[in-house]
Amino acid sequence: MRDLHSCVGNAELFPILKHWDFYNHAGVSPLPHTAAQAFIDYAAQIETAAYVNAGWHPKIAETRQLAAKLIHADMSEIAFVRNTSEGLSIVANGIDWKNGDRIVTTNVEYPANVYPWMSVSRRYGVDVVMVKEETTADGLKLTPVEKILEAAKDDRTKLIALSHVEFASGQRHDLKTIGKFCRERGILLSVDGIQSVGAVPVNVAEMNIDYLSADGHKWMLAPEGAGVFYCRKDLIEKTRPLTIGWMNVVGAMNFDEYDFTLKSDAGRFESGSHNVAGLLAMRESLALLVEVGMEAISNRLKLLGDLLISGAAKKGYAVASPREGEQWSGIVSLHCGERSAEEIVKGLKKERVEVMVRHGRLRVAPHFYNTEGQIERLVGLLPGG
Repeated sequence: MRDLHSCVGNAELFPILKHWDFYNHAGVSPLPHTAAQAFIDYAAQIETAAYVNAGWHPKIAETRQLAAKLIHADMSEIAFVRNTSEGLSIVANGIDWKNGDRIVTTNVEYPANVYPWMSVSRRYGVDVVMVKEETTADGLKLTPVEKILEAAKDDRTKLIALSHVEFASGQRHDLKTIGKFCRERGILLSVDGIQSVGAVPVNVAEMNIDYLSADGHKWMLAPEGAGVFYCRKDLIEKTRPLTIGWMNVVGAMNFDEYDFTLKSDAGRFESGSHNVAGLLAMRESLALLVEVGMEAISNRLKLLGDLLISGAAKKGYAVASPREGEQWSGIVSLHCGERSAEEIVKGLKKERVEVMVRHGRLRVAPHFYNTEGQIERLVGLLPGG
């Protein structure tokens, strides 16, 4: 059984530690060794024996079970998708819209959580309302929950579409408050969870989330092309699949008879063959997260983020990410003052330190296995002070 202590700084489990100080888990994460080994094992199997005696299906079922456990859902509510965009598109195309309906979101969403709603607007005459991000007197970037709820009070509001954690600022939205508001008013809540699942606790039941979409390649430490889509049980049969193929139906393995009866669980959203290699690797990554525990992981990320902010402040960098209460996330966004964020990133890369630029700011996103020593080295390499 792996715990937090055994993972921090463990270069055998996280070989990236031997090569890079890596802080772009909000982008594309490195794989833990166990997940990479799943790819290798898959390749060896498919090369030498194809599918014969492979035993993939029970492991894929375990992946579904682990994903459900990670977000406190039922296994029947989990579908596999290729990416976050596919999950969000299921929602956009799977529910009934009428002219004049309203979708409330923010003006700082990642494009995957914007274009599906723009498409709905163009086809059905739905109004997309974007609540503006604000800048506080001390430079914090946030969208107040009160402003989101105020925009959604209109009786025509059908859906609120939010990232749990905003990709640039790192603000974590108060989904418990927003979800309660939505459930009381019959408004649907669709969540882009790619920047939160695997980094901070997510409980779809407590948060009254109706739909959640998340690719695995960020905080879940899984490969690209393997993601999860959650649909609340009561909405499964009310939500149309995005695509139809041989796997959506109850008799998917009966190839000799046609029976177009969709599955009653979230499997109805899976239209064709799985990304087997990706899901086998995801199984290993999710097992690691579940073993370590989301409470321990999130506490670790808070500690690393606070350490970074404290050190960077001494060198003249101001934090843009809200940190009050539960607004913090694994993302720390830093104002660079008169310095060029792009030039800082170039300089850090020469030192084998990987960070990103988003909205003209440094975006630093460590994960729980990163060490305090690495954060201190990053602070030491930042110009200024």
